[in-house]
Amino acid sequence: MQLIKPPALTPGATIGIFTPSSPAHVKFREKYLHGIAVLKKMGFQVIEGSLTASQKSEGYRSGSPQERADEFMELIRNPQVTCMISTIGGMNSNSMIPFLDFDEIRRNPKIICGYSDVTSLHLSILAYAGLRTFYGPAVMPSFGEWPDILEETKESFLDAVQKHRSGTRRLTPPPRWSYHLRAYASGAWKTEPRKFEENPGWKALNPGESSAPIVVANLNTLMSSAGTTYFPKLEGKILLIEEMSAPLSLEERSLRHLERLGVFDVITGLIIGKPEVYNGEDAPFGYDDLIMEIVGRNRKYPIVSNFDCGHTNPTLTIAEMTQVSLAAKTGYQTSVTINEPMVDG
Repeated sequence: MQLIKPPALTPGATIGIFTPSSPAHVKFREKYLHGIAVLKKMGFQVIEGSLTASQKSEGYRSGSPQERADEFMELIRNPQVTCMISTIGGMNSNSMIPFLDFDEIRRNPKIICGYSDVTSLHLSILAYAGLRTFYGPAVMPSFGEWPDILEETKESFLDAVQKHRSGTRRLTPPPRWSYHLRAYASGAWKTEPRKFEENPGWKALNPGESSAPIVVANLNTLMSSAGTTYFPKLEGKILLIEEMSAPLSLEERSLRHLERLGVFDVITGLIIGKPEVYNGEDAPFGYDDLIMEIVGRNRKYPIVSNFDCGHTNPTLTIAEMTQVSLAAKTGYQTSVTINEPMVDG
């Protein structure tokens, strides 16, 4: 089906909050409420989905698959809501898929934003509704950053959903980045100053240029969709994958799986995001070495690592199937250009 873009977010628009997996907003209430307050400070109205507002928790999940899907569809049907943002990720957003009405989602196109486990929703909505969704910030980890959402995260989100209405725009690496995990339970998320590293930029592992639609996914969640009808059609696409936890043994397993699915033979570019929790597991090689060992050094397309999209901070917002141009030269000389607005202006 023809891909459709959601309407651009207007100033003062209403954002609906949904909880597709982890009920972290119940356990870590203060951080969640801070994220909601930041959205309101940015000038938006906020409506909680019915399940989110009920503060229901079933341990690792916010409710049954039907309840989570019902909340999602209620926000889709609400004419006041023009954007939907997840509270956080988790492990089981894919359980919702059989209970969603994808025809209705297509008839009521809205900006749908989240990352990590929300990959399952991004991919299924792309496959079954043909709607472009947004791999970007969530309420608790992103808007709930203390004392405020990071400026680069905020500006990238607003560029994607609101400001960029025509022409092209260049993505630029944030000058600093962080993988600092500040615990929610202990309150460290607001008492420990975030530790930052200097950001050298995006590293070219294999030189080349490519202009194509981009598919963005959490690698671990992407692999859970292998063999389903919503596994993305990656022929001729640029693939961007990112991880929260990246022990090299698990990364090798997932990357080999993609290799044996033939993914690396059909894509036209590969971007790897910075992992939040990296573990070399005493290997005498690093993440970049493993990527090139598996993907191969004879590819004719650009391969880039160290990208800022996903679990590290700040994070850039990128919509599924956006036309982008990727140019990788040597070292940290990589450019990414967004060739079209991600929303319908």
